[in-house]
Amino acid sequence: MLYYFFEILEKEFQLMGASLFQYISFRSAISFILALLISTIFGKKIIKYLREKQIGENIRNLNLPGEKAKKGTPTMGGVIILLSTIIPILLFTDFKNIYIVILLVSFIWLALIGFIDDYIKVFKNRKSGINSWVKIIGQTILGLFIGFTVYFHPGIEVKQSKDYNDEQNIITNQKSLKTTIPFVKNNELDYVRIFKISKNNLNWIFYVLVITFIIIAVSNGSNLTDGLDGLAAGTSAIVVFVLGILAWVSGNFIFSDYLNIIYIPGIGEVLVFVSALLGGLIGFLWYNTHPAQVFMGDTGSLSVGGIIAVIAILVRKELMLPILCGVFLIETMSVIMQVSFFKYTKRKYGTGKRIFLMSPIHHHFQRKGLSETKIVTRFWIVSILLAILTLITLKLR
Repeated sequence: MLYYFFEILEKEFQLMGASLFQYISFRSAISFILALLISTIFGKKIIKYLREKQIGENIRNLNLPGEKAKKGTPTMGGVIILLSTIIPILLFTDFKNIYIVILLVSFIWLALIGFIDDYIKVFKNRKSGINSWVKIIGQTILGLFIGFTVYFHPGIEVKQSKDYNDEQNIITNQKSLKTTIPFVKNNELDYVRIFKISKNNLNWIFYVLVITFIIIAVSNGSNLTDGLDGLAAGTSAIVVFVLGILAWVSGNFIFSDYLNIIYIPGIGEVLVFVSALLGGLIGFLWYNTHPAQVFMGDTGSLSVGGIIAVIAILVRKELMLPILCGVFLIETMSVIMQVSFFKYTKRKYGTGKRIFLMSPIHHHFQRKGLSETKIVTRFWIVSILLAILTLITLKLR
């Protein structure tokens, strides 16, 4: 809103300083500050409201250190992140930019799924929340929306793929579905060429399958990581910061040319969204660090994890997520390994055995006697190292 207001002031009245709002860097900075202020100032009031309404976490008895102290801690704190992100976006972004529209719709949609899940857990006293298939269907709908929009919307400028021949197909003049792939000299991968679909417009369907899987994987990975005070929010903040850098360089022709990565016109506006999200996450951490005054719940973990995947998809860096979101990947793999090994040994020997003392893996370290703050801090350090490695891959080929 203010973006267009100051645009009018500059064009019609030549107001001094109004031109600042045309700079993405300025709007990103002010969005970050405003989101940080909203999440810290109004976050306290939201937490108070949640506590008064007794919207608290029902802690399962897992015999973990400090779990009794967490009982009754307000949950659904993801609302703080949601509001502190959306308000600056409404004020300072250009809604003519299709990437902003996609991000806003995605963020609200994912938050709605998480909110329903939290509502059932808290008010219906059903710890499992909504059925997992309902979540997957909701995430699949989002994948369809993103895939269809990216492939068909004229506002997303995608270079046509170069003509190339293979033994079976000749693919010409199709919309490019290229993405960046790390550790490879020619660091571009084209989904069209992989699936070898020609003479039709079915390429986007296969693209949808891939990005839907990525959204499901990252959002649920974030959800699994949200088990210790500040772990998911802090890790997500690090990931979001790197995605902001990637969005900035991808939208700048000079930097993208220097780094030899895909140039995406208009993607720079995503930096404003990322800055607001980063400010909201850091402000939320003010209350979420140990001992936590509020938990983000699925309202936060599903929406933040999902929007990380969406941002990466839009900046064509989704194949770098296994490195960048390495902590989410480790947490998810620890659960898969634990469950699979338990079922295998139970079927073979009659008694289930475990690889870890407990999964996700952060609970394994708790069982080993490490303090919660030490585990979280070390996971943050690992996430920072993975973030640096992700940026290095831009030139490491």
